[in-house]
Amino acid sequence: MSDRVSQLASQLNYPRGLLAGQVAIITGSGQGIGAEAARLFAKEGAKVVVADIDEKKCKDVADSINSSGGSALGVPGDILKRDYVDSLIKKAADFGNGKIHIIVNNAGYTWDGVIHKMTDKQWDTIIALHCTAPFNLVRAAAPYFRVKDGEPRNIVNISSTSGVHGNAGQLNYALAKAGVTGFTKTIAKEWGPAFGVRANSIAFGHILTRLTAAKEEGAFVTGPDGEKIALGIPIKQKQAAGDGAYADIPLRRPGSATEAASSILAVASPLFSYVSGQTIMVTGGRNM
Repeated sequence: MSDRVSQLASQLNYPRGLLAGQVAIITGSGQGIGAEAARLFAKEGAKVVVADIDEKKCKDVADSINSSGGSALGVPGDILKRDYVDSLIKKAADFGNGKIHIIVNNAGYTWDGVIHKMTDKQWDTIIALHCTAPFNLVRAAAPYFRVKDGEPRNIVNISSTSGVHGNAGQLNYALAKAGVTGFTKTIAKEWGPAFGVRANSIAFGHILTRLTAAKEEGAFVTGPDGEKIALGIPIKQKQAAGDGAYADIPLRRPGSATEAASSILAVASPLFSYVSGQTIMVTGGRNM
């Protein structure tokens, strides 16, 4: 996928890459879709700021990009903490010689529960992670986006089909991801007219990540008070779906992390220069 994108960039007179000279912050880029996006962005000429709560994974992704001839800076930390957000923006601006061009609000996880059993902590944490944290980051970055220097600026917010259609057991996540739509459109309307800032969201369907792997594989994240939050879908639930698991996806398969990351690259690139305020559905055709 990335090779085809690079070939297209060259054909469109972007020989140094679609994002050459741009500085991009990608949150949650220590693994999964975020890590793939970081690599693709770097391959297309961007200077990438790898932001993730996992210090080792953050460093590993940045090191792999730099060792491959790209340019990356690892800035580990907790996106829920305001002092980290301020530090991330400062380090990104220093890395970019005073400029930041792209923010990808990708960091996040699910903490599921049915409505009548969902705790305040589950609710508050997921809303903070998917709504408040991106807001704090975008607000802190305002001085680098509300500028008129003729260079492109855009924000890509990662959403989900849960936020578009709802999903049983995910009221907190569904509300948060639905909120991303209004958040994105408001950025586009406020910062588009005077500063040319584009803002779009991408709603992913079934993508192969730790959030959709078997829960029994043991993937987890550490919650705000140190608790382990299990990720994934129980095997019994997967088995119950059987051969019909992808029956409502016209392409009859889930998407890969690289395919998901490629859609982020496309939206952030000049190929989408006249697209703003939209929610791009990346679902293999599901729910069309």
